[in-house]
Amino acid sequence: MTVTRVTFPSKTMDNGIILETHKLRREFGALVAVADVSIAVRAQTLHSIIGPNGAGKTTFFNLLSGNITPTSGRVLFKGRDITHLPVHRTAHLGIGRSFQITNLFPNLTVLENVRLASQALGHDSFHFLRSHRSFTRYEARAREVIEMVGLTARALAPARTLPHGDQRKLELAMILAPDPEVLLLDEPTAGMAAEQVPELISLIQRVQAGGQKTVMLVEHNMNVVMRVSDMITVMHQGEVLAEGTPDEIAANEAVQNAYLGGGVWRPVANGGK
Repeated sequence: MTVTRVTFPSKTMDNGIILETHKLRREFGALVAVADVSIAVRAQTLHSIIGPNGAGKTTFFNLLSGNITPTSGRVLFKGRDITHLPVHRTAHLGIGRSFQITNLFPNLTVLENVRLASQALGHDSFHFLRSHRSFTRYEARAREVIEMVGLTARALAPARTLPHGDQRKLELAMILAPDPEVLLLDEPTAGMAAEQVPELISLIQRVQAGGQKTVMLVEHNMNVVMRVSDMITVMHQGEVLAEGTPDEIAANEAVQNAYLGGGVWRPVANGGK
């Protein structure tokens, strides 16, 4: 398969690359889910991963975050090899991860969910018998993040009572609580009503720009992807089909044939912003 790529300088943090992979591969028996993928993600950018169902996007995120280990290849974070680190170690290094299915503590309040997320990566995470009042700095951080995502009015509401769009905001707050440098967001708008999508995407953009975060986004909504991304990597059958700016991807004939239905992509008015 011919791969159209944008060539970056030497892939080190000195050149602004925060996360990179080298020939990353994951096999499940005879199935090759990720086939020798090499990408470089610049710090403080929004880098989207797109592709048809079964392209290997979620498996690729699982490899980056340490949820699964690769068959071969390497993952580097700020030049450090993190290929075989488990997910709790990558989280401590500064990589936060969301999932397609909302992952919350439904019977705890919004504040409790975010406070626990903050505490989990602190030095007190295993002091189970201490009063929650001992952890004032974690609660202060939780309240700060809850305000950031616009859930202050629902801080004391059980997570299960939130509408789906607010549950997605809560999940983002839980990822942000430990203040990661890189956010891996897997289908953050999944299951959301169309009218809720622009607000969440605008929030992600504000978090990325205001907090100097790097965001990697797996998203099926092409209008969202084309409007918010600095760079886009297109995966197809586990491989990198193309990589470039939104304009370059929209004009790429191979992408049009494999993913965009064989026609030139055209944005839908107000379709994600």
